[in-house]
Amino acid sequence: MKKDQIYASPRDQIDAFRFDDAVAEVFNDMIVRSVPGYRMMLEMIGVITREFVRPNTQCYDLGCSLGAATLSIRHNLPDSTCKIIAVDNAQAMTLRCQDIINADTAVTPVDIRCEDILTTEISNASLVIMNFTLMFISPDQRLPLLYKIFNGLNPGGVLVLSEKMKESEYQDQEMLTDLYHHFKRIRGYSELEVAQKRNALENVLIPESIEIHQERLRQAGFDQITSWYKCFGFTSLIAKK
Repeated sequence: MKKDQIYASPRDQIDAFRFDDAVAEVFNDMIVRSVPGYRMMLEMIGVITREFVRPNTQCYDLGCSLGAATLSIRHNLPDSTCKIIAVDNAQAMTLRCQDIINADTAVTPVDIRCEDILTTEISNASLVIMNFTLMFISPDQRLPLLYKIFNGLNPGGVLVLSEKMKESEYQDQEMLTDLYHHFKRIRGYSELEVAQKRNALENVLIPESIEIHQERLRQAGFDQITSWYKCFGFTSLIAKK
């Protein structure tokens, strides 16, 4: 796992963050060091898979990156009659994801697609994963995407929505931001790296409050929405149809 040093050197200009070859090469290290509890979240996706996925249905990993959630699903499916569809719009990610899936020994078929998840058809789904994906989608496109996911889920199916979320109160947000930056420093990122990446993500990653996410999920049709994970602003919800 190559170490993330993308923002380790001073830059005269900070370009908007992109999931390019440089990011794809270090992504595994980047996300483990940037998202508190990431490995545990992947393990819990396996638990959720065992509970909600039914035979002869489809599972979707929207914004699959290098396929970590895809593998967690694949290793916990009830049988080999299911199919996994993993989608990402960054070719640098899907090419590496394909190599990782090819090296995996599980037998469940995985269809890896390089396409915009806004155009992905969702059907016969018992599980849809969006791990830190929706926050990169334009806010005005988020509800239509959730409508499509809801309509493509079978009754009893679930959406797992993991996001970086804002606190409603300024003081709460300020404290969590400070703690999160301290977490990143403990994981080996310098002050320069934290600052430069934060600048790169500005206006690219657009977080919202949990209340906005919950209301949007209700608008899309979900009536059971459960918050199951939260740490320093990183939150994951299960929305059941």
